[in-house]
Amino acid sequence: MKSENKQPEIKTNNQKQIIKENEDKEYAQLVVVKPVGYPFEFNLMDEDIEITNTALFEEYAREQWLGLVVKESTYIFDQKIIPDYGFEIVTAKPNNSMISETTKIKIITDEIAKNDTTKVKSNIQLSDIVGQKNAKSKIKVIIKYLDDPESFGPWAPKNILFYGVPGTGKTMLVKALANELEVPLYLIKATSLIGDHVGDGSSKIHDLFKKARENSPSIIFIDEIDAVALDRSFQSLRGDVSEIVNSLLTEMDGIVENSDVITIAATNNPSALDYAVRSRFEEEIEFKLPDDEERLAILENNLKTMPLEYNLDMDKLVKITQGLSGRDLKEKILKTALHNAISNDSDIITMENIDYAIKSTKIKNREVKGMFE
Repeated sequence: MKSENKQPEIKTNNQKQIIKENEDKEYAQLVVVKPVGYPFEFNLMDEDIEITNTALFEEYAREQWLGLVVKESTYIFDQKIIPDYGFEIVTAKPNNSMISETTKIKIITDEIAKNDTTKVKSNIQLSDIVGQKNAKSKIKVIIKYLDDPESFGPWAPKNILFYGVPGTGKTMLVKALANELEVPLYLIKATSLIGDHVGDGSSKIHDLFKKARENSPSIIFIDEIDAVALDRSFQSLRGDVSEIVNSLLTEMDGIVENSDVITIAATNNPSALDYAVRSRFEEEIEFKLPDDEERLAILENNLKTMPLEYNLDMDKLVKITQGLSGRDLKEKILKTALHNAISNDSDIITMENIDYAIKSTKIKNREVKGMFE
């Protein structure tokens, strides 16, 4: 604990609390902070700071913030070298807990803050995902690992591949997983790794994994990985792809230790992947199209938020949408039907609007034939 002759000045959203009053609080396992500057403007002060050694910063921060209660989206202040310099609490695990001598404190550096476009946070819960029982069952190992990384040792999951037709919930599941575990999610489209100059792609991959390591435990999600990690026979058609693949292999192999970092990639066509890349995934998890019961649940869940009333034959709607993904049900069927009803000055969505949605989206499904006759 803090030495008795030097009590820290506590500046949080509840400044009157003192350490003794917080002794019954749960200890924080991880706190991630982001520098945000001073609460006022003064010409002699520099708003930006540069962290040259994150390990030293962690010791420095833990020593002065020992005993403070941390809540996400609130602020704490430096009281030593740069008094009143503010840091936003991005992650506190668990939330509303107290910093102890064993709390890991990570800082989002300037480089990360400027490049934060890949970092994603959502309110999606695992319970929001309909179906995909196999996928939700298999990710339990990721949940257990990120909850207690030290217990796994060399058996830790590292690289997981999600595959299946578009719109079946691959990205949604990753967002829900990160949200449930309260860990940072770094989501990137594989196509965005392709730069204008040679070396851009490998540099982006290096920065991506560096961000994840500095803010571990964390999850990296590379969507549409087949856009770059395609079979070697095709890589010669795009010279920049080979160096991207090589950089990706280096990071996935953990040449630099990716402690407490899970890499999840997604593809619609796993057979198109380069074998060297595909072999790095210790687990491949398939995402399937929803069955009748699951489509009914997806439709009902989405209809709850409709801005118009509806009068639909749900049994018929389930049958005529056979073979559609969850995204198709929402975006191509229900949304189009809603827009069609509004365009026709209707206050209620009917099967006629659904008929229009089916036809306008040109869905070809042998099972649909004759349903509107």
